[in-house]
Amino acid sequence: MRKLKSALLYTALSLVANTALADTAALEAMRAGDMRKLAFHSEPMPGSDVTFLHEDGSEMTLAAYAGKVVVLNFWATWCAPCRKEMPHLEALQTEMGGDEFEVVTVATGRNPRPGIDAFFDDIGVENLPKHTDERQNLARSLGVLGLPVTLILDPEGNEIARLQGDADWASDDAKAILSAIIAGDAS
Repeated sequence: MRKLKSALLYTALSLVANTALADTAALEAMRAGDMRKLAFHSEPMPGSDVTFLHEDGSEMTLAAYAGKVVVLNFWATWCAPCRKEMPHLEALQTEMGGDEFEVVTVATGRNPRPGIDAFFDDIGVENLPKHTDERQNLARSLGVLGLPVTLILDPEGNEIARLQGDADWASDDAKAILSAIIAGDAS
């Protein structure tokens, strides 16, 4: 009986693992345009419980977004590619943001509030958060090197994909991939 239970458990785990790989392969096949730079992980990577500052100055963690697929963007006011990318992230949030999905922007490194406000005003961004990670603790805990970097987190807060550099997150390609993830076609 014990061997039968072990065999059933092993079979179930194998099926789940193969399904996760198939889902990732399907998502990878959807990559086109700027999304070709999006790298999916074969297994979800643990997220982070490191605190960073909410735009109101209070401490928070990524657990605040539990239950949602999150596009987590690390940026800085001095970053030229960030200036190009941020309006695309805003358009994505405007179109898809809600109970199941959210774009979360975190200014990492030394980005004083007046500079962040001026950056958003200059590029006309109004509906993205102005969270900060001044000491880069969150960025470091997630292995972020260089800017911009965008992570896709599953509803459990695990990283399932990463894109180095800027991208058009409002493109049909990006929205199709994210819609598939939200629908549960990725693990």
